[in-house]
Amino acid sequence: MNKGLLSVDEALERLLAGATPVGEIETVPTLQASKRVLASAQKSTMNVPPLDNSAMDGYAVRRGDVPAAGARLRVAQKIMAGSVGAALEPGMAARIFTGAPVPSGADAIVMQEDCTAEGDFVVVNKVPAPDQWVRRVGSDIRQGQEILRTGMRLLPQDTGLVASIGIPSLPVYRKVKLGLFFTGDELVMPGDPLPPGRIYNSNRFTLTGLAQAFDCEIHDYGIVPDSLDATREVLRRAATECDVIVTSGGVSVGEADFVKPAVEAEGELLMWRIAMKPGRPLAFGRVGKTGRTAAFIGLPGNPVSSFVTFLIFVRPFLLRTQGVVDVAPHAINVRADFDWLEPDSRREFLRARWNASGGLELYSSQDSAVLTSTSWADGLVDNPASQAIRRGDTVRFLPYSELYR
Repeated sequence: MNKGLLSVDEALERLLAGATPVGEIETVPTLQASKRVLASAQKSTMNVPPLDNSAMDGYAVRRGDVPAAGARLRVAQKIMAGSVGAALEPGMAARIFTGAPVPSGADAIVMQEDCTAEGDFVVVNKVPAPDQWVRRVGSDIRQGQEILRTGMRLLPQDTGLVASIGIPSLPVYRKVKLGLFFTGDELVMPGDPLPPGRIYNSNRFTLTGLAQAFDCEIHDYGIVPDSLDATREVLRRAATECDVIVTSGGVSVGEADFVKPAVEAEGELLMWRIAMKPGRPLAFGRVGKTGRTAAFIGLPGNPVSSFVTFLIFVRPFLLRTQGVVDVAPHAINVRADFDWLEPDSRREFLRARWNASGGLELYSSQDSAVLTSTSWADGLVDNPASQAIRRGDTVRFLPYSELYR
């Protein structure tokens, strides 16, 4: 039934084979490196923690001085975080605070809740275990250990990690230059009058927001009239300024669909029909005949189709172009709390969200024009072709939280 259509996996394989990672590397302050792609692995030049330190507010003791609960020790010193105490003598305790270095000679920390302060003395009401509440040197990170790998897209916690070992800047690949334009004489921008038969250009906002989520340098060429010459002109310009060009609309076979012939005239079109729902008309190729060329991905015009095909195809392509090694989203197996008894012969991506019992419920309409379903949902159910779903079945779920990273 899907004769002549590429499967989603075949299309994705061909797409990624055509992705050329940007080669230019720049150094940015670690404080500005979140979302950027790391160009070389980072190793620690120090141990973390650099010294044994206390995990609790309490008292540093020698375990030999606390043979039983009720041992009474003189408090010889107070050690605050950021200071280093003197060696702990036998029969003594040290008042210590979280993060402070453990004094030489001490081999356990007793938290203050298990102690009773009596002037210059402390009564230890609980016998400590070996190394109790002591964070040993290098227990988090060892000197020379690789902490971040090449080709990973940095998250805020990653930048915090490298900051913890004193790295002030990081080598990252330059941002991918992404060109966007939208075809259709029917499109109107919000804020302008809406004549009969026209529609607001929601795709411009959705795709721009998605491009921003992946930290691209965006070149927005706006709405392009339904004209072969106009489409070719924008493609030529974008090919000189961008690494990747993404369009919305005009990739089907209607009389006003000019993107496909325009790409064929300005470069090459490698594929354009995918066995998926929503989103069958999807084009991939390159634009530019001499000198600089840009990859091209043409998305369908229906708003849900455009949104879904961006996440399934453009997302991994952009990540690979940025230099990311692992571009596959992490799917999870979830219980379906719905019936889907008339599946399509194509692979489907159904809009669904979590319910209070930990299962998934399906939006009432899966029509590719119903943009409400994308905002209502928490992600996409990846349903194989012709597979019915019955309440209680396990389905493969792609949460937005995974598709946006």
